[in-house]
Amino acid sequence: MAEEQSNEAGSKHKLSQEIHPIAIANDKSDEEFIRDYLKPSPGWTTWTHPLTQKPYALEFLSSHELSKDDFKACFDLIELTSGADYKNSSVGWHPAMKKKEMKSPDLRYILVKDEEQGAVRGFTSLMPTFENNEPVLYCYEVHLTPELQGSGLGKHLMAQLITIAEHIPSTRKVMLTCFTSNTNGLRFYDKLGFAKDDFSPRDRTLRGGKVVKPDYVILSRGTAHGGVDGG
Repeated sequence: MAEEQSNEAGSKHKLSQEIHPIAIANDKSDEEFIRDYLKPSPGWTTWTHPLTQKPYALEFLSSHELSKDDFKACFDLIELTSGADYKNSSVGWHPAMKKKEMKSPDLRYILVKDEEQGAVRGFTSLMPTFENNEPVLYCYEVHLTPELQGSGLGKHLMAQLITIAEHIPSTRKVMLTCFTSNTNGLRFYDKLGFAKDDFSPRDRTLRGGKVVKPDYVILSRGTAHGGVDGG
């Protein structure tokens, strides 16, 4: 009996010493992250517009690897496509806070660049993290210039995120936040299989009976393994 208790204590100690897959993912270099989680096919760094046949380059890199020009281009794109939604919400538009968030150490970017000019035309940012004690892949941003919206590029970028989530052991779902005023975005995510998460804010009923609806929703899409494989 004493030996069994000793073995059990040793097993618990070993488990406590194991590094969680989320921490392992965040500790990887960009090259390792691409190799182990994105598992790209040859030619993944190029995307061609289906109508114009114009090629675009895809780059994967950590927040600290972003050049000043690329960082500014990403910020400007957020302001262009979502600035009004921020300003009209209870969240408000706070450039300094947004820039700080964009520089989060564990945040990774997939940039879409014009191959001719090298300018950023779109991007998504993501982070393996914990939400409500659940291991998830959080999609922080997805933004495209107007001429690329509706081209299939957004779906292509989200497919990359979903692939990453499927390959990080223990990851239960992909999560993101969307303003309720962004009706096009809500339809887009719905088509990709996202639904309102259990932790999304709910309507509030005030004392006078008035119902106050939240101006954003938290959406999620479960991984195929549900965080069981390797987690």
